[in-house]
Amino acid sequence: MSKAKILIVEDEAITGMDVQRRLQRLGYEVAGRCETGTDAIRKARETLPDVILMDINLKDDVDGITAAEIINAERRTPTIFVTAYSDEKTLERAKITEPFGYLLKPVEERELQITIEVALYRHKMELERDRLSRELLESNTRVKVLGGLLPICACCKQIRDDKGYWSQVEVYIREHSEAQFTHGLCPKCADETLEVFLKQEKPANKPQKE
Repeated sequence: MSKAKILIVEDEAITGMDVQRRLQRLGYEVAGRCETGTDAIRKARETLPDVILMDINLKDDVDGITAAEIINAERRTPTIFVTAYSDEKTLERAKITEPFGYLLKPVEERELQITIEVALYRHKMELERDRLSRELLESNTRVKVLGGLLPICACCKQIRDDKGYWSQVEVYIREHSEAQFTHGLCPKCADETLEVFLKQEKPANKPQKE
């Protein structure tokens, strides 16, 4: 198991210590323990945890939901809410922060581990999706698109550019797009080329002896 850093935000010292012992027993690294929302925001900035176990009801004016909103606005961090309250109003407020899990106290160790691992996996997939989206966007901005009417010679098939110069089709397309060319033979041309080659290789008829 990877040694993920977990930040514990819990205003009950005994509960916080118990969660810390469980996390360490499961192989995680504890980035710190906080009892207020204000301290959670500060600690998250300092330690850059992989996951935050966030109690919703905290001692100061900044509760867990508000703290999660502020932390995610600065750096998207998987947050798992841990609380003894499961009323509908609290759940609706928590949904706004897009949490990666929701645990009710008392938390079972196996449930804690599964929820953390799912949060880590989801976050990894989000980062990968964002990376692919950025690469796709960057690729699209680099692509040049050919459009409009292109003057092309009916005989040699060369294209005339906007400066009046004539060039081969592949040269023109390569200079005006991201396309690259590799050469080959279509079936018709391959047959014709083979026929010419065989004619050239055919030995001349020798005169017959009388």
